[in-house]
Amino acid sequence: MEIFSIYQHCCMDSLQIKAKQLDFTHSRIIYDLCGGTGSWSRPYRDAGYTVHVIDTKSNKDVRWLRRPDHRVHGVLAAPPCTHFSSSGAQYWSEKDEDERTLEDLSILDACIRFIFAANPMFWALENPVGRMVDFLGPPAYKFNPCDFGDAYTKKTYLWGKFNRPKKRPVEPETVCSQGSWLMRLGGRSDKTKELRSTTPPAFAAAFFAANP
Repeated sequence: MEIFSIYQHCCMDSLQIKAKQLDFTHSRIIYDLCGGTGSWSRPYRDAGYTVHVIDTKSNKDVRWLRRPDHRVHGVLAAPPCTHFSSSGAQYWSEKDEDERTLEDLSILDACIRFIFAANPMFWALENPVGRMVDFLGPPAYKFNPCDFGDAYTKKTYLWGKFNRPKKRPVEPETVCSQGSWLMRLGGRSDKTKELRSTTPPAFAAAFFAANP
């Protein structure tokens, strides 16, 4: 009976530790602004964090976010790059004139406003190479997906306050692996645009490891 009692006590201690760990991670709140598929915040959600994905495709506009009444652990932001990316530089003047740029600037401003109001432990804002530097200044970090194990290139900038993720580079290829099928990163379809804008999973995992 004494041995069983000790065993039972140890089991209860183990369960209590696991419960405390679950409560600890669940109490850590992450906001994924303009999160799309939620690929950047997925490692946090899988680890038990509370994750709020804010994206217009889900009828959640970041511009309506109020100052949170709870502690925010981290903010990930990926405002639209359509009118900032250097790949469309030849259309910048046209987009400025018809105010398409202004529309995306309002989303960028809302992301920065929410970060300021939330005052998280860490935050990062992502955009590809382009004229975002004209509005935010030099980035804090630069990377390609192949720097972390996703074998393609898409030079990306990060602004913010965060720990730098550890790189594990691989040689880039001309195609991007998506599960059991391959899709080229070129093209203008909605599917390829979504693929190009999705946060590389290996980078997302490395960022989580550096910023738990």
